[in-house]
Amino acid sequence: MYTPLKRRSPIATLVGAVPGALPPLIGWTASRGEISIGGLALFLIVFLWQIPHFMAIAWMYRDDYRLAGFPMLPVIDSDGRRTGREAVVYAAALLPASLLPTLAGVSGNAYAVIAAVLGAGLLAAAAKFAASRSDSAARQLFFGSLVYLPLIWIAMIADKL
Repeated sequence: MYTPLKRRSPIATLVGAVPGALPPLIGWTASRGEISIGGLALFLIVFLWQIPHFMAIAWMYRDDYRLAGFPMLPVIDSDGRRTGREAVVYAAALLPASLLPTLAGVSGNAYAVIAAVLGAGLLAAAAKFAASRSDSAARQLFFGSLVYLPLIWIAMIADKL
């Protein structure tokens, strides 16, 4: 569904985020033999993370998407208010979702503290982007998202060592 939707609707980003978030759930399920809250928490983290990450990319390259005929949200949202709001809403949802591994017993309190700090940082970057809707703020959100995901995984693994 993702590929045909790319030329028709900005909803393609959400549809594409599902297969993008499946690998951690698949790995979890393969190792445990069942779908459980731990795997679903990993899926949710990656799913929610992708939206602010991609809103930043799509904002920076909105002219290229427009020229290519892709109706990405930053293309149809010319002033960027909705694009910024989407980045903030998903970054805000990511913060409590990133604490689910601790609640599920997958990780401990050290991970929860690191996840909360990283989540607050990503949310701040998304809020800055939403307020200014500038390429500079989008770039900061993009790089913040690139740092966020590996660090959260490292924290989760290190917390169990």
